[in-house]
Amino acid sequence: MKKAILYLNQFFGQIGGEDKADFEPTLEDKPVGSAGIFNGIAKNVKIEQTLICGDNFMASHTDEAIAQCLKLLEGRKFDIFIAGPAFNAGRYGNACGQICKAVQEKFKVPAITSMNEENPGVEMFKREIYIFQGGNRATAIKQDMAAMAAFADKIASGAPLLPAAMEGYFPRGIRHEVFLEDLGMEPVMACDRAVEMLLLKLKGDGYLTELPIPKQDLVPIAPAVQDIRKIKIALVTSGGIVPKDNPDRIESASATKWGKYSIAGLDKLTAPEFKTIHAGYDPEQADKNPNVVEPLDAIRALQKEGRLGEVDDYFYTTVGTGTTQGEAARMGREIAAELKDRGVEAVILTAT
Repeated sequence: MKKAILYLNQFFGQIGGEDKADFEPTLEDKPVGSAGIFNGIAKNVKIEQTLICGDNFMASHTDEAIAQCLKLLEGRKFDIFIAGPAFNAGRYGNACGQICKAVQEKFKVPAITSMNEENPGVEMFKREIYIFQGGNRATAIKQDMAAMAAFADKIASGAPLLPAAMEGYFPRGIRHEVFLEDLGMEPVMACDRAVEMLLLKLKGDGYLTELPIPKQDLVPIAPAVQDIRKIKIALVTSGGIVPKDNPDRIESASATKWGKYSIAGLDKLTAPEFKTIHAGYDPEQADKNPNVVEPLDAIRALQKEGRLGEVDDYFYTTVGTGTTQGEAARMGREIAAELKDRGVEAVILTAT
């Protein structure tokens, strides 16, 4: 029987909810939470210990969190590392990806996790670890754990692993020469496969290409502003600048919220009244001078010189790191609607 260690966040590790999101890593010498589901399914692998860490601590103190986790695992004997499943929870997906990658590199054991396709962790880590295609929410936990358990069993038994599409994990961009006979399948020549796909396409039937082309969401370029002195502009940023108490509780990574904060009467953003909560870059300079990310000081100077016209009384902010395309599009639509209602005709968008 092979040994495994499971990684969970504070919620699934039964520590607490959002109030415990800053919980520092701990290693329980027993299976916790969904480890019971895994152990009830797997035949060749057993989870004996559970590593638990708060999502915020992993996102905001990534290097420190990983170092603590790896130290807790030193001297422990395990053959496979399991994390999650993370569903569509962005911070949890980032945490599972970060720790799986680190454990795999340090201890040379296979790491397996599961996420929904919309989770930003998929794009961030699918080329380095096994990420199974999981459900959107925690109601899918049994089926997600079952998929990981079956794959862990296969690795433990030494059975040949099939291509990603057949096993159920996201493709890693790794190509191997595989003989279909070895997989118990009838070999088909490439020319025959190509003709079969063409016929299916001509009939309007579904087919699976062997060379998928990434989809691109192309946005038409807006017409140029003719005279920026005669329009109303607004400041928008994905750099995470917020008032010091972060009143809207915007997440430090994998954001699902945005904020709107007054700059009426301000010549610049001052510290510590404003700061960054962004977990994707070193916050030192932005915390000293928030204008390096949201340049209100430069905007006011241009206004005084007569080179800019009216500036909206609010700036709009969120965090870009790890945020899913779906969440980003939704927040963009919401901010755009607000700007339109306020008569804004152009934005100065700053990132990091």
